[in-house]
Amino acid sequence: MQDYFRQQGLVRPRGDRILGGVCAGLGRRFGLSPWTARLLFALVLMLIPGSQLIIYPVLWILMPSEPRHYGATAA
Repeated sequence: MQDYFRQQGLVRPRGDRILGGVCAGLGRRFGLSPWTARLLFALVLMLIPGSQLIIYPVLWILMPSEPRHYGATAA
């Protein structure tokens, strides 16, 4: 399942994280700033009470973390 999310561009970035990086990853995927994505995510979750207890942790588990980049090698 994580490979599918990675192919779709849904990864949790190493930077711009506050908690797990889910909103930052969603924002990056859909061309939004991390704060805009967080605001929209919070507004949507307020429409469906209790959903944040299910949706955010599930996305946190399913969305892979961005791979680490260990600096370029000198050639």
